[in-house]
Amino acid sequence: MIQTTANAAEVFERFLPALRGGKVDDLLDQCTADVVFEFPFAPPGRPRRLQGRDALGDYLTQVYARIRIERVEQYTIHQTVTPTVAVAEFTVAARVEGTVAAVSRSYVGVLTIRDGLISHYRDYWAPLG
Repeated sequence: MIQTTANAAEVFERFLPALRGGKVDDLLDQCTADVVFEFPFAPPGRPRRLQGRDALGDYLTQVYARIRIERVEQYTIHQTVTPTVAVAEFTVAARVEGTVAAVSRSYVGVLTIRDGLISHYRDYWAPLG
């Protein structure tokens, strides 16, 4: 498990390659045991909140079984005045199982860290957009 005195923007930079590569174990290694991921705009039938590494790992395993991220575009991180919180804006181009063309979705994520690990992530994306 990675623990540093990094600020939230630096932690997100470290998180991004694992996100791109669909490396669930690497993603989970960067999270606290009690990590919370929230998806306020999740469509019906999809989780709005996941708590704990196990729940997040199960969810991400299902996601990466269906999609392959091809690239991350238009990537900007805004370190807030609070070192433990950053806001990331990015666009992901991914190929969804059973489709030919890659689709792009834009995200805004609010990341909070504790002891150099992700403790909370709120993902603002429009899955039906």
